[in-house]
Amino acid sequence: MVEKCAANAFPVFETLKKVFGFQSFRPNQEEIIKSILNKKDVFAVMPTGGGKSLCYQLPAKVMEGTTVVISPLISLMKDQVDAAVENGISAAFINSSLTTKETASVFQKLRSNSLDLLYIAPERFAMQNFLETLKTVPISFFAIDEAHCISEWGHDFRPDYLSLSIIVSVFPKIPVAAFTATATPKVQSDIIGKLGLRTPFTVRASFNRPNLLYRVESKRGLEKQLLDVLEKYEGEPGIIYRTTRDAVMTMAETLKRNGIKALPYHAGLPQEERKANQEAFNTDEINVIVATIAFGMGIDKSNVRFVIHADLPKNIEGYYQETGRSGRDGEPAECILYFGRGDIPKIKYFIDQIEDEKERRVVTDKLNQVVRYASHNVCRRKQLLGYFGEEYPDDNCKTCDICTGNVERVDITIDAQIIMSAISRTGQRFGIMHIIDIVLGANTKRIRDLEHDKIKTHGAGKDRDKYHWHFIVDELLVQEVIQQEGDRYPVLTLTDKGKKVLFGKDKISALKREEPKRKKRAGKESELGPYNEDLFEKLRSLRKQLADDQHVPPYIILSDRSLHEMCRSFPTTHSTMAEVSGVGDAKLERYGDIFIKSIKSFLDENPDIEIAVERHASDVGHRTAPEKLSDNIATGTTFSKKSKTVEKTYELFKQGHSIGEIAKKRNISLLTVEAHLEKLIMDGRDIDTERIIEPSKCEEVGRLFLTLKSWRLTPVVDHFKGSVSYTEAKIARAFMRQKD
Repeated sequence: MVEKCAANAFPVFETLKKVFGFQSFRPNQEEIIKSILNKKDVFAVMPTGGGKSLCYQLPAKVMEGTTVVISPLISLMKDQVDAAVENGISAAFINSSLTTKETASVFQKLRSNSLDLLYIAPERFAMQNFLETLKTVPISFFAIDEAHCISEWGHDFRPDYLSLSIIVSVFPKIPVAAFTATATPKVQSDIIGKLGLRTPFTVRASFNRPNLLYRVESKRGLEKQLLDVLEKYEGEPGIIYRTTRDAVMTMAETLKRNGIKALPYHAGLPQEERKANQEAFNTDEINVIVATIAFGMGIDKSNVRFVIHADLPKNIEGYYQETGRSGRDGEPAECILYFGRGDIPKIKYFIDQIEDEKERRVVTDKLNQVVRYASHNVCRRKQLLGYFGEEYPDDNCKTCDICTGNVERVDITIDAQIIMSAISRTGQRFGIMHIIDIVLGANTKRIRDLEHDKIKTHGAGKDRDKYHWHFIVDELLVQEVIQQEGDRYPVLTLTDKGKKVLFGKDKISALKREEPKRKKRAGKESELGPYNEDLFEKLRSLRKQLADDQHVPPYIILSDRSLHEMCRSFPTTHSTMAEVSGVGDAKLERYGDIFIKSIKSFLDENPDIEIAVERHASDVGHRTAPEKLSDNIATGTTFSKKSKTVEKTYELFKQGHSIGEIAKKRNISLLTVEAHLEKLIMDGRDIDTERIIEPSKCEEVGRLFLTLKSWRLTPVVDHFKGSVSYTEAKIARAFMRQKD
C-alpha cells in the first residue's frame, strides 16, 4: 500500500503504477497533477476518456487531507467510489441515496481525516451546515467535475453550480481544480471567471478521440439499419439515442422482438425502473440501452463499443459528449448518426417555444451547425475539432466515413438545375419532400390537385432514386445555392448564387462518396492488435462473476483493455500480471491469482496456442555487476513452438513487413512478433533495428539499461515519459544483450 507523504517528495510515477496499474501518463495528466501537488489552481478541458479522474484521484491519494470532488452526477458517484476503493483509495460519497446512518458514518470518516476522496453534489455544498463542517477538517483541494455546468453559455447550465463561486473566498488557501470535457473558449473564460480561479494552470487538451470512428448515414429504413449494426456488434454494449420518449419505448420493444437484450431509459419512467435499467446496462445484464439525452452523464462504463444517434442531435457539444461515452477504455468504438431532414422541423418546433429571442437565436445557430456537420461531405473529425477551435492537421483521419470511403468530386450542375427548376416553377412555396416528388414524377393527389404534374420538371429525375435527390438537395443547401425559409413548415427558395447556376452562368460540383462494404467482423482486435477471443470470453465471464459477487459493474473489476492485454500476453505469474495496464497493487493482490489460474487452465486446454512469455529480472532477483546483466533473465524468451515460427517472422521482416503487418498476416499477437525479433537480434541475426528505433535513441536507451542494472522495461519507458515505446525499449534491450 502506498502511504501519503509530502507532495514534493512523493514518487508520482510509483503511485501511478502501484495504485492505478498504469505504466505512463496520458497527455497532460502529469502536468496537471504536479500543478495540484504544488497547490496551484487548475482549469482543464479534457475529452471524455482522456483520464480526468486520475488527475484528481492520484493527488488525493498522496496529499494530506481530503479531496472534495463536486459533481452533478449522483447516479455515477457510487461507481466512482467503488472504482477508487478497488484501487486501494479511501473514498466515499454523500448524496440523497444514503440513509441517515450511512451519511453519519461518512461524516465520521471525514472528521477523523480518514478519507482520501469525498464526492458530493453542488446542492450539498450549498448547505450552510455542510460548509461549516468542511471548515473544521483538513481539505487538500477541491475538484470540480463537469465544470461547464456553471456557465450559462454552456450546453448544460445548472444554477446549483453558481454556489461554487464562494469556494475561493471561503477557503482562500486551498487550490481548486476544474475539469470539463466540452467547453468552447468563450465557455472556458466564463468558468474561470465565475469560479474565481487564481491564475490557474490551464490545459486545453486535444478534443481528438483517435479510437472513435465517426459515421453519418442517411436515414432510410431505420429499423433495418440498426439491426445490421447490432448484428455486427453482437453481444457488445452500446447506446442508442432517440429524441422522444415514445421513440425510445418503440425502439426498445422492436429490438427486444428481434432477440436483442435492450431496455429503455427516459425521464418519464419511474425512478426505480430507470435505476434498474441503468444498473442492468452497467452490469452487462443487457447489451443495449435505448435512451433520450437524460441518459449518459451518470455513466462511467468504459467498454461501450458503439453510440448511435437515431435522430438529429440539438447541438455539437451534446453530440460530442454523447459520442464520447463510447470507447472510454481507449479501445476502438463506433459513433453513427442517422440523418434525415425530417428531424429538423421537429427540433425547430421546440425552439420556437423559447420566448427569449436571443436564446432562440443561439439555439437555432447550434442546430444549424449540427445540420452542416451531418450533411457536408467533409472529414467528420476535422469538423468536430474545428467547432472547438482545434485544427486537425492531417488531410485524411482514416477513421470517419468520409475519409475511409471512396470519394470523388462530381459535376452536379444538371441535377441542381432540375431541382431548382422545380422550386422556381412551383413559386418557391414548397418543402423538400414535395419538390423531390415532382422531380421523381410521383402521381400523388396533392401533385394532381396543384397541377404540378403538368410542369416541365415533373418526372425529369425519374431515372434516379429519391436518395440521390436527397443528396442533391443537401448539397445545394450546404453550398447555399438554395435555402430553407420558414420555421415550422420550411420551404425551399433560390439564392442569388443559385439563380446563376439555374440560368447556366455557374457550375456546381459535390463530393460523392461510395461507402466501403462492411462485413461482420471475423476476428476481434483492440487498439494494440488482435487478441485471443476465446480467452477473452472466458475472462469476461470470470470478471462478471466477481463483479456480481461484489455488486459492482464489471468494468470496475478490470477494463476490457486490461483483459485484451491478458489475451495477448497470457500472464501466468504475478510479475507478468503486474505489467498489464490497469492492474495495480490492490487489484493484483485481490484478483491476480484468480485470473492467473484461469489463464493457465485455458493454456492447458489449448496447448497449440503460440505465446511469448517474457521473464523479467524481478522474477529471479537482481545482480549488481553490469557484466552479469545477461544473467538477470533466467530463461529469456520461450515459445510454445520451436524455431520454425521465429524463422517465419524473420522471413517476413526481411521482406520489409512491419511488426503490425507480420502479426496480422500470421494471426499472432504483436507481443509474439516482438519477442521473435528480440530472440533473432540476440542470436546475432541480420535484423535492421533502424526500422524500429533510431540508432541514437537505441544507444541512449541501452545506456539507461546499464545504469539501472536491470533489464526491466517499465522503469526505462517511464524514464523517457512517453518518448520511448515498449517496442523500442525491447529492441534496444535485445541489442545490448547481443553485445554482452
